[in-house]
Amino acid sequence: MLRTDALERLPVLGCLPALSRALDTRGTAVLCAPPGTGKTTLVPLHLAGLTEAGSGPPRRVLVAEPRRLAARSAARRMAWLLGEEPGDTVGFSVRGERRTGPRTRVEVVTTGVLLQRLQRDQELPGVDVVMLDECHERHLDADTALAFLLDVRATLRPELRVVAASATQDSDAWARLLSRHDTTDTAAPVVRGSGSAYAVEVRHAPPPGGTRPPHGTWVDPALLRHVADTVRKALAEAAEGDVLCFLPGAGEISRVAGLLDGCGATLLQLHGRAPAAVQEAVLGGPRPGERRVVLSTSVAESSLTVPGVRIVVDAGLAREPRTDHARGLGSLTTVSVSRAAAAQRQGRAGREGPGVVHRCWSPAEDGARPAWPSPEIAVADLTPFALQVAAWGDPEASGLALLDPPPAGAMAAAGDTLRALEAVDARGRVTGRGGRMARLGLHPRAARALLDAAPVVGDRPAAEAVALLSEEPPREFGDDLADALRAARRGNDAYGARWSREVRRLRAVLRSAGQAGDAGPGAAPRGAADAVGLVAALAYPERVARGRGGTNWLMVNGTRAAAGEASPLRDAPWLAVATADRPARSPAARIRQAAVVDERTALAAASAFRTTTREVRWDTDRGDVVTAESQRIGAVELSSRPLADPDPDLVRAAVLDGLRIEGTGLLRWTRDAEALRERLAFLHRESGEPWPDVSEDALLERAEEWLGGARCRADLARTDAGEVLRGLLPWAAGEAARLDELAPERVRVPSGSRIRVDYGGEQPVLAVKLQELFGWDRTPRVADGRVPLLLHLLSPAGRPAAVTADLAGFWQDGYRAVRAELRGRYPRHPWPEDPTSAEPTRRTNTRR
Repeated sequence: MLRTDALERLPVLGCLPALSRALDTRGTAVLCAPPGTGKTTLVPLHLAGLTEAGSGPPRRVLVAEPRRLAARSAARRMAWLLGEEPGDTVGFSVRGERRTGPRTRVEVVTTGVLLQRLQRDQELPGVDVVMLDECHERHLDADTALAFLLDVRATLRPELRVVAASATQDSDAWARLLSRHDTTDTAAPVVRGSGSAYAVEVRHAPPPGGTRPPHGTWVDPALLRHVADTVRKALAEAAEGDVLCFLPGAGEISRVAGLLDGCGATLLQLHGRAPAAVQEAVLGGPRPGERRVVLSTSVAESSLTVPGVRIVVDAGLAREPRTDHARGLGSLTTVSVSRAAAAQRQGRAGREGPGVVHRCWSPAEDGARPAWPSPEIAVADLTPFALQVAAWGDPEASGLALLDPPPAGAMAAAGDTLRALEAVDARGRVTGRGGRMARLGLHPRAARALLDAAPVVGDRPAAEAVALLSEEPPREFGDDLADALRAARRGNDAYGARWSREVRRLRAVLRSAGQAGDAGPGAAPRGAADAVGLVAALAYPERVARGRGGTNWLMVNGTRAAAGEASPLRDAPWLAVATADRPARSPAARIRQAAVVDERTALAAASAFRTTTREVRWDTDRGDVVTAESQRIGAVELSSRPLADPDPDLVRAAVLDGLRIEGTGLLRWTRDAEALRERLAFLHRESGEPWPDVSEDALLERAEEWLGGARCRADLARTDAGEVLRGLLPWAAGEAARLDELAPERVRVPSGSRIRVDYGGEQPVLAVKLQELFGWDRTPRVADGRVPLLLHLLSPAGRPAAVTADLAGFWQDGYRAVRAELRGRYPRHPWPEDPTSAEPTRRTNTRR
């Protein structure tokens, strides 16, 4: 029985005629309607001809939602509006669960399921309309599915109708995208639904000063305490209505739930892994007299209507994927929620009546937030996308209608992974194996592991291990995948139930692929640890890791990895690392999930990375030239032996590398060599060419000229740096012979002493006892008389008494003061009144 009264209260009702006209004339349309207006529930029923306002022949409508929870919820709501249960006129299909029947006219699926159907049969036989809901969230599967659907309309089924539904006002870009393959030059029609009938008051509740911003997946506990306090305050201020509190992840939900213990309301924790009973409790609404606090991730941001909610508390954070393409490590990071998402969250408070949203940030931060969430295609691992488009026949995705093109670097990394998995050939075209992988509904890595492991260990152990990799087990299961598998098998929690359903699905997939059954003949029996280790190694061959002692390993991709000191993985000689991330400022990846494997399994899984190399290089750890023939898998060295006949040119190049790394300090520097370098640097500074630049960079730049026959560090240590410098003198220009004239190493003073000149500073320095200069009336000069020496005049004890570059001026003006100060201290030395006419001396003279 059609619940007409409920349908008529939905604001989107007024735009249905315009939507029908748009689809009749163009076949595509953008539907833009705020949350809570009936976009997800009334529109599909109308398009299928199941409402009184429906027009035209009955149609079969496929609705694609980004999340399983949203798909189930939408189907249940539409079935309720028809007075039915899901599986009759309205059904749903998500991974591992399907409720449809012969009378089903509206089927709600996840975008992942839609992609699998398109790969199996591009024409989508029997489907008249496809509505892609929540396009604004920019999930990669949704972007890909829309691109494929528009390709199908352009080439195979022009009568297929496509609706892109969005809850935000970014409609123009979608309209242009939907007309990409049209023969018309105009954008697709945009149909706008009316807003919610209820106002939502916005209140800002910034956290206390000193609260630190999130980093990676870390969120300041002070912010979580503030969110909990804000929830308590919101409950106290409003006499009725449930609270929907948005937090970035399941961990933060659990911590805030602990802080809200005893708040007087029923606490419900809603996220993608929440048990079905919790999801039913959230969507079922409050019992009479009950108040609830629903702590949720972004799964409740759109599509879902949570009955009873009149208050929203928004922590202002969300989780987005990030991928280190160079190392093949993926992770989640905590970001500020976009303005569009904040508006979505706000709208949750106004679906059933006037509401209020408490934003846990200051009003000034509103404008600094990004307008839209980051499109997943720009930040995620593109390996699944690359396989999908290769199987579709467009490996570069150049002909597909996408709002944002895939980043070239991420696509290149994805292509390398797919080639290693033998899913595509050298030109990027999908192989037969890759086509099967694309239809399995798994990440290509997991698909490869399932197909290759099943013949070795049997379909059940392979399916169990792959199911374990498909959804990361709870942290309390530990970091050893074998332990996690045993915990999942016990099946006494929500994760275990989901894992069991996925195992059954994967075994069915293997049966449909003709690979079900026990391990092949001759296969060695394997336990749980062996099976999960083989699967992890096959899925992530570049993360196979060799032990370096204790809790440290080196992965094939060159990344160091570490586990906790108490990890059961400790001292394992080989690991297959399934999940790892890179903590901030850490030189090593942190192992989240891994399995112990034997060397045979490790080498077989990573065989594509096996190489034999003859290398001659400068080893920075040893600080010397190393020549070796090495067997490696990627960065992991298996064996090495010295080369008997290394190429002399390569040896020379390695020595040069060592010099560039460690510098000319590898040479033998005597005091004379250092002094010569300073003299040459002075002449280069004062006169330029042809005097050579002997700075560190310049010497290294010319190292090939002066290196000689050095083949190792010891040879360099025997190389006289002074001889190197003398070899760089301008002999050809004839200037080299003037070195002692222009920059003399020593200067003869009136006493007859030959005093060394220090050229190490900005001006050459002659440090000499004052009495040895009696008789000189002017400052000595170098560099053809252009540069005066800076005289450091010393006391008889060799201590500084005065500094001057004008000796004549010193004798006239400064000497009297020095004489007065020192003559009493050194009475046995001469202190004449006229030093210019006195006898110079370097010895003590007895006064007469």
